[in-house]
Amino acid sequence: MPSRPGEGRRVIGGAPGSSPPVGPYSPGIEAGGWLFLSGQIALEAGGRIVPGGVAAEAALIFERLGAMLAQAGYRPSDVVKLTLYLTDLSSFQTVNDACAAFFSAPYPARVTVGVSALPKGANLEVDVIAWKGMENRENG
Repeated sequence: MPSRPGEGRRVIGGAPGSSPPVGPYSPGIEAGGWLFLSGQIALEAGGRIVPGGVAAEAALIFERLGAMLAQAGYRPSDVVKLTLYLTDLSSFQTVNDACAAFFSAPYPARVTVGVSALPKGANLEVDVIAWKGMENRENG
């Protein structure tokens, strides 16, 4: 059992080429075989949302989530929970297509939430919880 705050946890940095967090939070935290990735929006290196709408945003977000998972020694198949925040629920199928391209069955549990706005004018934000099961912990 950790004896000090933060002990037993590892901070995971953002994906290469991504902008720094837009607030006081870590891009990701690993603790006890669990990985919690903060909500990702499709910011270009200059701090603007990638052009091209929700499909382009989803492509960049999942590319970066993949890089962050790999950086921490996880794979997309280790993701157990996904939360999607959409400013326009008519984009639901576009985001479903992006999820299907990134994940394979068995798919993670998922929640999709319609929101009125997201930071920096994003159309989509995605956060992830991943877990390395006992069989995966030895195999990286």
